[in-house]
Amino acid sequence: MTAVVAADAATFAALGEPSRLRIVDLLRGGPLSVGTITERLGLRQPQVSKHLRVLSDARVVEAEVRHRYRFYRLSPAGFEAVAHWVDSFEALWATRLDALGELLDTMDNQKEQHGHQADR
Repeated sequence: MTAVVAADAATFAALGEPSRLRIVDLLRGGPLSVGTITERLGLRQPQVSKHLRVLSDARVVEAEVRHRYRFYRLSPAGFEAVAHWVDSFEALWATRLDALGELLDTMDNQKEQHGHQADR
């Protein structure tokens, strides 16, 4: 397994757990303290800290210490791995969309031909 694939796998594994996905969703609005995340999710602080550690190891979030509090925010690095992986399917989707376009063109042409035949 290449390093890129391993990083992507770690990112997807981190995001695959519902509580961690909820944390990521909360952090869309900006940095939050561990205490705030704990309150909003209704989880215990040790559970939230464990989830944040997994997300941090996967480079999905990063922490900043302010006074005695640790604030977490989304990290672009983790999402770049996801974006890179998704982009790798672009050629597949382009081929499928081209095929769909050709099918629709064929169907339109057939409708037009049948319409002209009915006029005769």
